[in-house]
Amino acid sequence: MTTAAPTSSRALVEDVRRGKVSAIARLISRTEASPDAVGDALAEIHRHTGRAHIVGITGVPGSGKSTLIAQLCRQVRDGGRKVAVVAVDPTSPFSGGSILGDRVRMSELNSDPDTFIRSMATRGNLGGLSRATLPAVDILDAAGFDIVIIETVGVGQDEVDVVRAAHTTVVASAPGLGDDIQAIKAGVLEIADIHVVSKCDRPDANRTISELKAMLTIGMQLSSRMDWRVPVIGTSAVTGEGLDQLLTAIDDHHAKMTETGELDRRRLRIAEMRVLKFAEDMLRDRFENDREGRVQEIAEQVARLELAPEAGARRLLGQIQKEIAS
Repeated sequence: MTTAAPTSSRALVEDVRRGKVSAIARLISRTEASPDAVGDALAEIHRHTGRAHIVGITGVPGSGKSTLIAQLCRQVRDGGRKVAVVAVDPTSPFSGGSILGDRVRMSELNSDPDTFIRSMATRGNLGGLSRATLPAVDILDAAGFDIVIIETVGVGQDEVDVVRAAHTTVVASAPGLGDDIQAIKAGVLEIADIHVVSKCDRPDANRTISELKAMLTIGMQLSSRMDWRVPVIGTSAVTGEGLDQLLTAIDDHHAKMTETGELDRRRLRIAEMRVLKFAEDMLRDRFENDREGRVQEIAEQVARLELAPEAGARRLLGQIQKEIAS
């Protein structure tokens, strides 16, 4: 019995552009497994992007992000548009495993061919995103999805890459999470284009909404973004309250960005971030592959106090730069 030859990554591109779900899933899987092996296919995919509205949704654990996203997807579909979700789950620093729970929580959406849900692990990457997140977004964009949602692992001062990866950033909070408000005070407030307070059917929701609005009023006095007033929207997965208002705000924000030229600026910012991120990843891979060689040699000199750490880093970069130039 003969086994059919695996479809080449380049051959998958046309099926992706036709919206074939199996091709989309397969190319994303190959991207996660070995992005270098599908570099040509991803380069071709990239040429066919630029139509999707990329929405980043973040918030501390317990803020109801996954439930909110599932309800938002239904709102998008009710309006006749296609929607995809890339849900990034944390990887255990001990086992290297990931729960990938969002795909379970949103499994009831999988029966809709115009809704695509994909979970992926961070695999040790900082910033709340996986290394394969943005290539996966490209694939979904090229496949014709109108809105692509990125759900991050959580939010903190070092987990705001989503704001540099999305056109519109939504920060989700929940009533009674004092630490959530503290995190926003600590520096996350300004990344939101839209604030959502989930579980607004709870009695303490109004207080959280009022606190956010008060902080935003103060922030607006210091902000130059006077063309968009950041809304605070209460939503409830139980009653359905606020979900249509949230989708309207997302669409209004996209329209405002298009009108003011901010969308082009954000696309440029995303492109800059991706180029720098790829460069960092290439350097990190090179360091990892050479850990037993010159990295260890330089580290030993630093450990013997013969070389300062900064000087060691400059020497290592200098050696790599010579290789690249030759």
